[in-house]
Amino acid sequence: MKSVLVILIVGFILLLLLLVNKKQVRKVMEHLSVYWFRLAFSFLLLFVLNIAAGFFGIYVPINIASGLLIAVLGIPGFASICFLAFLL
Repeated sequence: MKSVLVILIVGFILLLLLLVNKKQVRKVMEHLSVYWFRLAFSFLLLFVLNIAAGFFGIYVPINIASGLLIAVLGIPGFASICFLAFLL
């Protein structure tokens, strides 16, 4: 696990070094912060869905794959997670 983290950090630093223009670095950091916020919000949404669906006996998985699905796709991702939770 540590090696994956080190590779990600080194890759991120190399990406920043390649983008020597400060406007490009600022734009990349802005996009990354938007995706981190969307990922955090998707985990909050999954937690609330898990609590609400728990009253009806339905289990909604909270993991990185479902969080990324909702963060990237938005409402269609949320609908697909709900559909899979009700189907399975």
